[in-house]
Amino acid sequence: MTDTTTLGGTYPLAGEFNVKRMGFGGMRLTGPQIYGPPADVAEARRVLETAMEAGINHIDTSDFYGPYVVNDLIRETLKPYRGDLVIVTKVGARRTPDAGWHPALSPEELRQAVDDNRKRLDLDVLPIVNLRVFSREHVPSYSPIAQQFETMLELQSAGKIRHVGLSHIVAAHLEEALRLGSVACVQNSYGVLNRHDDPLVELCASKGIAFVPYFPLGGFTPLQSAALDEVAAELGASPHQVALAWLLQRSPNILLIPGTSKVAHLKENIAAADIRLSDEQLRKLAV
Repeated sequence: MTDTTTLGGTYPLAGEFNVKRMGFGGMRLTGPQIYGPPADVAEARRVLETAMEAGINHIDTSDFYGPYVVNDLIRETLKPYRGDLVIVTKVGARRTPDAGWHPALSPEELRQAVDDNRKRLDLDVLPIVNLRVFSREHVPSYSPIAQQFETMLELQSAGKIRHVGLSHIVAAHLEEALRLGSVACVQNSYGVLNRHDDPLVELCASKGIAFVPYFPLGGFTPLQSAALDEVAAELGASPHQVALAWLLQRSPNILLIPGTSKVAHLKENIAAADIRLSDEQLRKLAV
């Protein structure tokens, strides 16, 4: 069994940051529809504190979660930041009062978003910023991103960003970006029940790029699987824990960012790092 204190082992994110593979995603530290403050602000703060106490050193966030709510909570709760903490944020979207999500990908919007994230997090330099690419469909589709990625590289050269990542992309986006500069990580929807990005996971692994899956069980509309339920029952674990454990065994370049607004759920997620799936259980989950 893996020692839970290792939180799934470590990975050299962006070739520089030695992060635990079990991280934390801040998106759920908000109100309904990822808009407004959480129902229990004190509990949200305890979640962040507990994540730090557990040794997590990779947090995913964005100014458009809330908007601003999660970044404010992180700054107010965790500042001064622990020396090994890597805060990864993202840009490319804006929120409207109806809780809508809209692209914000012009050079001016990207520059403003980076500055806003720096200010809210109280960081002179953001360790990693993901460029979130929008598609007309729910699933990613290709459209050129050279202009947006070049803007991110300019912000990197200006010393406002240390590394640039990509989110909600297809392989052609990654290849396009790599012709212009380096990519720290790729963040896409992916999990044991949603494996359309298998080739992209492999491509990232071959290039030493971290793959950071979100929605490992389908997100806002969780997917169901009899095989997942069966394996969970065998292990005395929850299906969500099994899905996280599967990701940790799927590829060493996968970093997890499960999110929650409850301390008990956070501890459940952390415990998934101690689950080891047998070859037979992996075969059951392969269907």
